[in-house]
Amino acid sequence: MTTPTFHWFLPTSGDSRHVVGGGHGSPLGAAGADRPPSLGYLGQIARAAEQLGFAGVLTPTGAQCEDAWLTTAMLTQQTERLKFLVAFRPGFLSPTLGAQMAATYQRHTGGRLLLNVVTGGESQEQRAYGDFLGKEARYARTGEFLRIVRGLWNGGTVTLDGEHLTVAEARLARVPQPVPDVYFGGSSPAALRVAARYADVYLTWGEPPAQVAEKIERVHALAAAEGRKLRFGIRLHTLSRDTSQQAWAEAQRLLDGFTPEAVAEAQRGLRRSESEGQRRMLELHGGSLPQAPGARGAAAGLEIHPGLWAGIGLVRGGAGTALVGSHEEVADLIGQYRRVGIEEFVLSGYPHLEEAYWFGENVLPLVRRRAERGTGEPHPERTAPVPA
Repeated sequence: MTTPTFHWFLPTSGDSRHVVGGGHGSPLGAAGADRPPSLGYLGQIARAAEQLGFAGVLTPTGAQCEDAWLTTAMLTQQTERLKFLVAFRPGFLSPTLGAQMAATYQRHTGGRLLLNVVTGGESQEQRAYGDFLGKEARYARTGEFLRIVRGLWNGGTVTLDGEHLTVAEARLARVPQPVPDVYFGGSSPAALRVAARYADVYLTWGEPPAQVAEKIERVHALAAAEGRKLRFGIRLHTLSRDTSQQAWAEAQRLLDGFTPEAVAEAQRGLRRSESEGQRRMLELHGGSLPQAPGARGAAAGLEIHPGLWAGIGLVRGGAGTALVGSHEEVADLIGQYRRVGIEEFVLSGYPHLEEAYWFGENVLPLVRRRAERGTGEPHPERTAPVPA
């Protein structure tokens, strides 16, 4: 069994010992952030991720966070090998300029750029940036954008008179070496078509393994029809401790920080989201705090698959599930995702500095040892949900 690739996350909207809200459909700003996203703090996280053996770090995009291109360019000067998975929205940038920026980034950093193309799921936020296209048109424009960029990176001269984008005799003086991998997510039919045609890595949010397997099968079939083969990644939070009881106690501590009013406000905003992926995230929980505390506390009432906790999605848009358990149990669940086709894991945790060490020092070596031995089967007792 090959060794999977692990990435961490840079909280460029701020960090905390509690869950930081915000994201799809949420009010502008990151609720609950009490660690400002300074270069000093983000640099601590980036250096920790590099030291611990993460391949790269994802940096988000949106009005609630710092600009990913500028922030990561600065952080390359504080690190040596770490790659930066820069999220950006193609509708806000000329495709020729975007291709040129990527080439420059690769030359100045020795090939440390990865790109996460985000079409944009919220029309209200898109309009704030001057983009008035609807969702389907935005995906069509993303396809044209990537068609142009791919042509330029291949060293060609590109002329395209598209429905949304037009360039004439575009060419790069120097192509990027290496060409950065393109990561792409989205759950709507339009998103899957774009991913199949242009992405290198298809990213999904952390649904249970069976649902992830179904999505991978659809994308794989679409890519095969294009004569292409993609890798698959997943975006999750993580909360691992020396024992399962300690991990679930920490999940309960995070849940205790949610007030009913904060959950209700966040859910109202999230349910206005146009994102199909966000809709699927919302379906994983009931949209309100659990009422009946069980033997492991109320947090376990949001366990939607053994070790997969949907509590974070009550107040945060986007990725809303977490791997929760002992280090061995978290490694088991990672093994389940690997067996359905996931090769890359983009992880985060609150606070991001401390959780990077919990995962990087405990779970990451365990997963790699199992991969070297060709093992990784889950514990038998973790094949079914544990009653709360």
